[in-house]
Amino acid sequence: MHNTATMLIELGAIILALGLLGRLAGRVGFSPIPLYLLAGLAFGHGGILPLRASEEFTAVGAEIGVILLLLMLGLEYSASELVTNLKTQYPSGAVDFVLNAVPGAVAALILGWGPVAAVALAGVTWISSSGVIAKVLGDLRRLGNRETPVVLGVLVIEDLAMAVYLPILTAVLAGAGLAGGSVTLLISLGTVGAVLYVALRHGRLISRAVSSDNAEMLLLVVLGLTLLVAGVAQELQVSAAVGAFLVGIALSGEVAEGASNLLTPLRDLFAAVFFVFFGLSTDPADIPPVLVPALLLAIVTTLTKVATGWYAARRAGIKGAGRWRAGGTLVARGEFSIVIAGLAVGVEPRIGPLATAYVLILVVLGPLTARWTEPLARKVMGRPGTPLETERTAPEPEPEPEPAKV
Repeated sequence: MHNTATMLIELGAIILALGLLGRLAGRVGFSPIPLYLLAGLAFGHGGILPLRASEEFTAVGAEIGVILLLLMLGLEYSASELVTNLKTQYPSGAVDFVLNAVPGAVAALILGWGPVAAVALAGVTWISSSGVIAKVLGDLRRLGNRETPVVLGVLVIEDLAMAVYLPILTAVLAGAGLAGGSVTLLISLGTVGAVLYVALRHGRLISRAVSSDNAEMLLLVVLGLTLLVAGVAQELQVSAAVGAFLVGIALSGEVAEGASNLLTPLRDLFAAVFFVFFGLSTDPADIPPVLVPALLLAIVTTLTKVATGWYAARRAGIKGAGRWRAGGTLVARGEFSIVIAGLAVGVEPRIGPLATAYVLILVVLGPLTARWTEPLARKVMGRPGTPLETERTAPEPEPEPEPAKV
């Protein structure tokens, strides 16, 4: 009974602290992710006040957080949108991979961590944060800009690539040889291909089978199906996160919209728990030794992400100002970098502290580069920028006139 009471007290304190930190981040205008990581560092192993009783529950909550992050990501896209983006944006996706995954792999090899850690750190530096970037685009009122579909296209390619990368990483971390890794990759590609085919051909039937006018029933069916598929995927060494992503893709229309509305609060809660848990499992004393490599890696991959966005926008025929804005917007790293590092810490423990420091730097720097890359480029290059209004696909709505006072 005493242990249960202690666990409830700790969980209550954690969730209350997350709510207060989220409000603080909202006031400041930044993503709450760095605050969640710092909170985990403060109350984890080697922190100010280590939490013990709630550790097991928090670990399970963190697993659910990753699954819900990927499910919600899948719900954002239809299978046809993914296929269209793959056809039009694959050159930009290839450039994105080369420019941003290679620095992470090279850094791991220079640090002497070996090829397995190189595969993991490549993913940490490669994938941008969809959540942070979506928030930044909304805050800066750039959703109507011409370069925004290009930015979203690059993010979609990265998200789809995760369905291939995560199973490869899981096989490598498990010590599977070339044959075992090839089998895992074939299973993954086959699963992704089959789900995309079924979603394109029979997506309406799947959505109709899951659909319900009762919000409670819809929530239970979608959540239960997601956890079931995620568990089966993990048993097949495909990754639970990928299974959840594929469930999201298979659902479309009103069902996807309804499920998204119902699951958003759950996603936010468990995703916050995930970031805290990652911080809890990282000893703050391990961060100072990797701070310089993390900072150097952040500088290099900031420049390579700006180059990626610039190239992708140029391919789409966007003018100079929009190219720089696209590049600056893609800089932020976040949830996926932490997910990948969380998978790899069992093989190379130093990846955890490095990824924590790296994400802390770029999740703060990302909104700043989104805002200031284009003005800075204009100033350095000495060229007048294209007015923002000419870079939009649609004009911003005019504010409604205030009612006349009586």
